[in-house]
Amino acid sequence: MLIAQITDTHIRPEGQLLCRLVDTAPFLERCIARINALRPAPDVVLVTGDLVDGGLPEEYARLRALLRRLPCPAYVIPGNHDDRERLREAFRADEYLPAAGYLQYVVDDYPLRLIGLDSLLPGKVGGRLCADRLGWLDARLQEAPQRPTVVFVHHPPFPTGIAWMDREALEGAAALADVVRRHPQVERLLCGHIHRPIHVRWAGTLASTGPATAHQIPLDLQTGGPAVFVMEPSAFQLHLWRAGTGLISHVSYCESHSGPHPFR
Repeated sequence: MLIAQITDTHIRPEGQLLCRLVDTAPFLERCIARINALRPAPDVVLVTGDLVDGGLPEEYARLRALLRRLPCPAYVIPGNHDDRERLREAFRADEYLPAAGYLQYVVDDYPLRLIGLDSLLPGKVGGRLCADRLGWLDARLQEAPQRPTVVFVHHPPFPTGIAWMDREALEGAAALADVVRRHPQVERLLCGHIHRPIHVRWAGTLASTGPATAHQIPLDLQTGGPAVFVMEPSAFQLHLWRAGTGLISHVSYCESHSGPHPFR
């Protein structure tokens, strides 16, 4: 099974730039073109939050039009830039998001079980996993203890070392770790939010964040680093599942480049 993870697409309305600089939609178009060229093609695409920049209906309509170009099903979860009810309405026809409540769901159609979590805390940059959301996750994991599972959520539950991002963290991170430790079938926790690929051993499994499809957060490990972004190459992650081996993760860049060239 092959999973493509894209994140932090931050789609804006037609003609509007993010921070007066970044036209995020063409970056996503290039990412989708790269995914469409993959052989083998992914079985599924996970889009791990901050789908749009302002939570506007026209942004979600633009995002949906772009995601329809993918060669496989795409599953989305909200990030801090999203609006829960507008996101639900925009993706209602896909029939995997619940009709009410938090945007959490299970996909049971693949060798890996996929569980999406909703860490949105409206009006805040940081996220929250409350007792209700975590109780739901615990119950879903209890249903299939023998099935290898990927959990995906926007906000990472671990400090990244990028101080200004870590200051507004995920509430309920320790409680999430307690849930995951009880369920060794959790193969990986996939996150967004940080606009960088970061990996850590966490709660008895591995947790990671993915690079963004447009602008990135700079690798700045100073305690007083500024809140800025950079235009490093956009990228997405590929997660290859093989029974007996587990999940093998790669970073794939979206921009065009020369090659392949033979070694001579």
